This record gives sequence, C-alpha cells and structure tokens, in this order.
Amino acid sequence: MVRREGVPGGWPRDDRLRAGLEAVRYRVLGVEMDKGLLFRAFVYIILINIAFIYIKPILYMVTTMVKDAKNILDPSVIWVPRSIYLGHLEEASEMLNYGKSLLISFSLASSVSILQVFSCAVAGYAFARLDFPLKKLWTGLLLFTFIMPPQITILPSIILFKEFGWLNTFLPMVVPAMFGHGLKGALFVIIFRSFYSTLPKELDEAARIDGAGPFRMFIRVMFPLSRSSIIVVLLFSFVWNWNDFYFPSLYMFTAENVPLSITLARMANELAAAEGAGEITVYAEALKMAASFLIILPLLVVYLFAQRWFIEGVERTGLVE
Repeated sequence: MVRREGVPGGWPRDDRLRAGLEAVRYRVLGVEMDKGLLFRAFVYIILINIAFIYIKPILYMVTTMVKDAKNILDPSVIWVPRSIYLGHLEEASEMLNYGKSLLISFSLASSVSILQVFSCAVAGYAFARLDFPLKKLWTGLLLFTFIMPPQITILPSIILFKEFGWLNTFLPMVVPAMFGHGLKGALFVIIFRSFYSTLPKELDEAARIDGAGPFRMFIRVMFPLSRSSIIVVLLFSFVWNWNDFYFPSLYMFTAENVPLSITLARMANELAAAEGAGEITVYAEALKMAASFLIILPLLVVYLFAQRWFIEGVERTGLVE
C-alpha cells in the first residue's frame, strides 16, 4: 500500500477506517463463531435465565422461611423481609423430629447407594467384558428394565414383601439394592458398562497372564480404575434415595421411624388438617419452606464438597455426550 503525504499516520483515511471496522467486527463476531463477544453474550443470557429458573424457588424458600408475622401480612414485602426471624426453623425441626429423621435418611441413602455401587459395578463389568450364554437377551432385558415404569411392579412387590414380613422396615429398599434392582439399578449398570467398555483389552490379557480370574480381575484391576463412575453412581444414588418419597410411602406407610421425605409429608398433612379444622395460621407456608430447607440442606453441603469430583466423573463416564 502506498503511503500518502499529509495524512496523519501516513495511511489513507479510508484504509484506517476499514481496518478499525475489521478489528471491531473480529472482536464482536470473532474469527470463529464461538469466540466473539456476541456469541458469549448470547450464551451468558441463556445460562443466566436457566440458572434463574432453578435458583428462584430456593430464593423464595429462604426469604419466606425467615419472615415474621408482620412481614408475612405485609403485601409490600415479597422478596426481601424487613427483619430476619429464625423461629420457623426451630419449630419445623421439632415437627420433623429432625435429628432422628436425619439420621434415618442418611443411613438409608448411604447404605442403598453403597450396595448399588458394588452390585451395579459387578453387573456392568460382566456385560462389558465377559462372555456368557444369552448375553444379548440379558442386555435387552436390562434395557427393558430401564424403560419399564416402576409402577407396573409395585403391587406385586408390596404383596411379596408383605409375605416376607418386611413392610414398615427398610428391607424393601435395602435388599433390592444388593442386586441392582429396578430403574435406578438398570441406569447405574448402563453407566458402569459404558465405562468398562472403553478400557483397553490389554488389561484383561495382562491379568490372565498373571493368573487372575474374572472376580480377581474385577476387584484388583477394573473396580479401582472406575473411580469416576463410582463417584457419579454414588452421588446419583444418594440424592435419588434421599429425595425418594414414592417407595418409602408405600413400604413404610405406618412405620414410626421414617426418613425425612415421609416426615415432611406428615407435617404437611398436619398443617392441612389444622387448617381444615378452622385453625388458620399465617405461619403455615413459612413452616413448610423452613422444613423443605432443612431437608435439602444436607444435599447442598454434599454438593458443595463433592462438586469437583462429580463434574469430573460425569465427564469421564461420557454422560455429557
């Protein structure tokens, strides 16, 4: 390009303007579509809107449970209360019998998740690495178990557990977990099967040369390598069983010692019965929000400490694909 005299900078004004527009265009649109400011702004807008959908109920729950009578009755107070009142948390804790129910929920969710991890890992390893008769048939039955609604088998299960004398105990939830039973077990078996299928065949050959059988190969080689899958299945199972209301309500409907999901339902029924009897209280909604917060609080703590391993496990097991 020929420099022109008398033009500041030595370049034609049109060329400098064109270069400036090109720089702005590259900065806004980017050399590639996913590198520009416009694309990033669009992504952030979508993420903020999606995050707000999930965060709004939690914000409403927290702001409602700390309102006293004046804030509840004041129509101008919606999100930010003028004062903080923590009495609803204490009352909700008493109505939930929180300490005892928390221990029951933690014991039940932990035992079921640990049993499901081991049983589903064994089944996933067998489907991925071993040859056995009618393997394709069993794989199809596994997928059928995954897509079959659990409501179909719930009535025969109740009759069976009643004959065993297991109703109003934790056995209907714990014993099936030992065998990877049901929709959750099928999903976890598929997760482990997908992970073990990606491991190189040389591991099996090296283990066989050392004289290891299938069980020893699984315990000493395969299972330790599946830490990412174990973390994913463990957290999925723990959260799933912690929040589960359907099965405990069917198997433990008259039991005295029940998990938090059942005590929350009983608390809601008590408040509804009191309201139906004419005992109108302005604290009903605040108590429900406080009880819900107490139930999800342990899960928030677990996620706070385990989020890094959980995200890493999801990426390694291929669940994001």
